[in-house]
Amino acid sequence: MGIHVGDPILLSPDFRIDELLSLFLCRSSFARLAPETKRNYTDDYVIFFDFLWARGKVWDEATADDLWDFEEWRTRSPRNPQKVGAARWNRGLAALTRLYKWAVATENMACNPILMHAVAGYQGDVVQAPEARAKEAKSSDVHWLTPRMFRLWVDVGLRGYTTAGLPAPGRRGRLEIRNVAFADLLFSSGMRLTEGASLLTIEMPRLRLGGARYYRGQLARRVTKSRRARTYYVASPVVGEVENYMESLRARVIRRAQALGRFDALEEMRLVTRVTGRRKKVLHWVDRNGVVGQTALTDAPVEERMTYFTEGPAGPEPLWLWLNEQGLPFQPESWEGVFRTASDQCEEVLGPVMEEPPFCTPHMCRHSFALYMLVVLHHVMDVRMGLTPEERRDFRLLYGDPWRMVQDLLGHRDIDLTRKIYLAPVSDLQIRALMADPAPRDEEGGLSVSETQVTSLLARIAEESDGIQDLDSLLETA
Repeated sequence: MGIHVGDPILLSPDFRIDELLSLFLCRSSFARLAPETKRNYTDDYVIFFDFLWARGKVWDEATADDLWDFEEWRTRSPRNPQKVGAARWNRGLAALTRLYKWAVATENMACNPILMHAVAGYQGDVVQAPEARAKEAKSSDVHWLTPRMFRLWVDVGLRGYTTAGLPAPGRRGRLEIRNVAFADLLFSSGMRLTEGASLLTIEMPRLRLGGARYYRGQLARRVTKSRRARTYYVASPVVGEVENYMESLRARVIRRAQALGRFDALEEMRLVTRVTGRRKKVLHWVDRNGVVGQTALTDAPVEERMTYFTEGPAGPEPLWLWLNEQGLPFQPESWEGVFRTASDQCEEVLGPVMEEPPFCTPHMCRHSFALYMLVVLHHVMDVRMGLTPEERRDFRLLYGDPWRMVQDLLGHRDIDLTRKIYLAPVSDLQIRALMADPAPRDEEGGLSVSETQVTSLLARIAEESDGIQDLDSLLETA
């Protein structure tokens, strides 16, 4: 039928399936979107289709008037108790634009209900954009945490600590080691949810004697949003946390699953017999039916990665890094629930002592990583290295501007996305003004930089900017 794992199936309120709509969802460019994007776009389609259904229409009967009425109801109408902001509206509009452009291009609709007009693109060229696109969309829905606020969220939300910094009595943190290691990995590396959640054990760097402060890993092309392979960096303590999880909780759930025969009951399994190649690893595998094949690691999609196993001392073991309590791959979207539960825990425990208890989502870890790295890179250039304006210009010619460095770490194609969305709190500030304090010096009289100084800088930025969560003075004093 051409329907694959992860393809959405939509039912109308009278429980019918639209064949043309299913063709779009399973056979068009929509089917090649990242899993998270497909889920988000599907939610947007359902909301608009329900809106049309209340008007006695199905999706391919929509007109421009329907779209404008939907925009008014979705964003401004007092009759809607769940109105959305400009950024959220624009995402839904992008989903609808993709659908109706396909419908017109395939001659299944005569007229596109999404009216378009010409605008100037990022590169100075002229591109077509929806007229209904909200122009006031800003980073109002983007939030950041300073490192110390993130640590508080981890301790209270994931570890179950009290306001006194001690484990809550009677708490059983069965998956605490896994959850903390994953959250720290995202915060330390800036990876997207799907990128970090779909790692295989052979893609995670391992600690080594005399290792550096940061370890380098490689993200496969098929798991990144840009569909380009990318290098990521993660702090050595976080690498140690992940190793601790692999050697304790992960090993334990695998042994239990083997003893209960869970892996033997799996219908789809590809047993990796060997890994070849140094720069471009290739997985050689055999499936349940004895079919032998090979897949370049960078070309392995998320769904296929869940089927990879390797032969361990007591039988097959998953190559998927993050496992649930049954020893099976933990679905990437399930991490949203873990983060949401942790934020609810912070609200319950810290609400009485903090005006705004910390909350966090997987993507906020990425935003916070970007902000932290920008401040650190500027601080290193302006304070630790003590560069003159001329030397700074030469440094940037050789190594790149800190903005560009953060762009590369995040894997963004466009630096404007890095500046205007991820780093909005500092995009319009003079970094030199933030560094106006006398440069600290170490015991030998040389310029130095410390975690305390960076924490102080981030605290000052948080005071002057919206959306950055940092410890308030009440809790800090307590």
